Amino acid sequence: MVKGNLTEVTEFILLGFTDNHHIQILLFVMILGIYTVSLVANLGMITLISIESRLHTPMYFFLHNLSFVDLTYSTVIAPKTLMNFLAARKVISFTGCIAQFLFHSICINTEVLILAVMAYDRFIAICRPLLYTLLMSRKVCFHLVIGSYSCACACAIVHTGSLFSVSFCGPNVINHFFCDIPPLQKLSCSHSHFRGMVHFVFAAVAALSTVLIIFVSYLCIIFAILQIRSAKGRHNAFSTCASHLTTVSMLYGTLFFMYVRPTTSKSADQDKLLAVFYTLVIPMLNPLIYSLRNKVVKDALKKILH
Repeated sequence: MVKGNLTEVTEFILLGFTDNHHIQILLFVMILGIYTVSLVANLGMITLISIESRLHTPMYFFLHNLSFVDLTYSTVIAPKTLMNFLAARKVISFTGCIAQFLFHSICINTEVLILAVMAYDRFIAICRPLLYTLLMSRKVCFHLVIGSYSCACACAIVHTGSLFSVSFCGPNVINHFFCDIPPLQKLSCSHSHFRGMVHFVFAAVAALSTVLIIFVSYLCIIFAILQIRSAKGRHNAFSTCASHLTTVSMLYGTLFFMYVRPTTSKSADQDKLLAVFYTLVIPMLNPLIYSLRNKVVKDALKKILH
């Protein structure tokens, strides 16, 4: 569609990682392997929690949803990335780009919200054990998860509407392997300070609120653990939080370095590497971390395998 001397973009070209054919083959095999392990691990975790009665507790209910989000997240990114390794023209339609960004935004927002809910769950379990059954009832857990999905969808719709309401009139080459905010903003020919502020405010509120919940929860947990007299008791209390802390540290560390570091220190190659880590590698690692470090999950898996 032509407007004066400007032509509206109808598709984007994804540059991906490199033009070197041999490196592309190597990257294809690596990402295919990561995605396959992610599918098997997350589907396995979802199935295990669904059929094993010992895992029908609030913590594993949240972990079930975390695995579902990780499975969806990697599926939003990996198939198109793998197809582009094999395609002569590495293109994505304008509508496809909107859909990919929308679901990517929903997944990342849901993930950080569920991680905050899981921190609150650990806080109640360790600091208010006598009230745990009441405060983390099935109804409360269901509402917390539905609230996480609802808030994530609302934020994603605002982000997507704000980003794609601008005009893209060329060039249409995205220096990335999927549709993300920074490379898309560089292609806009109608810059808006207001839209930039919308992105910043919603991202800041989501990040700061979840970080605050996690920080306060673990601050209370640490004080509660320090009051336990026996070393074995302290170890057992902390071991229930170790997997969650590992997951939180990986995700927030990557996102902080990706989006908060100064623009002058950013490079496209670094951004792509970090994006691979938080969109593909972390969704693969999360179920492995929770299964390998959790005796209950390992026992349930052995029981089902037998």
